[in-house]
Amino acid sequence: MNRDGVLYGSGAMALGAIGLTFGDFALQWQPVPKDLPGHHALALLSGVVMLVLGAGVLWRRTARPASAALGVVYLGWVALHGPEVAAAPTTVASWLGVAETLSLAAGGLALFAMSSAQPDARLRLAARLIYGVCPLVFGLSHFAYADFTAKMVPGWIPYPLFWAYATGTGHLAAGLAILFGVASRPAATLLTAMMACFVVMLHIPRVMASPDSHLEWTMTAIALSLTGAAWALRQALPSSEPSGALAFDRLGVDR
Repeated sequence: MNRDGVLYGSGAMALGAIGLTFGDFALQWQPVPKDLPGHHALALLSGVVMLVLGAGVLWRRTARPASAALGVVYLGWVALHGPEVAAAPTTVASWLGVAETLSLAAGGLALFAMSSAQPDARLRLAARLIYGVCPLVFGLSHFAYADFTAKMVPGWIPYPLFWAYATGTGHLAAGLAILFGVASRPAATLLTAMMACFVVMLHIPRVMASPDSHLEWTMTAIALSLTGAAWALRQALPSSEPSGALAFDRLGVDR
């Protein structure tokens, strides 16, 4: 069992199973035009691919190629957001889907970099820099759409607007720490914990309340996948940064 990839692979498998169950793509995260010829068949094929690759990430013998392939698949999802970004390049919302799917691609890259006998320092660095930008967009979205974010906070938690800003601040702080290599591993650990709380406290109850909702199931699987990507990135980061870690080219495989 590939412990580093359990959450990441499980999230991909969940997305695959959801795609097969509902016969559709992953909604706004995978914005394939409805009028595309063979839309339904392609959605089913996408579900099978996600299910197979997610399962492949879980096992050590297949983890390396499956992680790489899954990262490439998520990069394809990033490309699908191109028209939306081109239409509104200054809107945070148009970049949110890019950041979410790009962080998933970075998670695959991190697992790929760590799955060889000698972890690849350059790939680990690339994963860190690519991933580090993504929480900054997550955080900005919490501030730009604070009222909407507050509505997502479970009703039994007081001061929802405070938590919208607090979690947004957490995303921003974690992104900066990861991007600049300052306490990046603790930051990724806390980010993983925060995202895991979103899965347990927010998304699972929403699925239980609306078990027939394609959106709620997909949101839960995406949240699980994001948690897995954050953990994968955390595992690829050094346990301690050297002094002067702001220099992006300092990441050794011996730490």
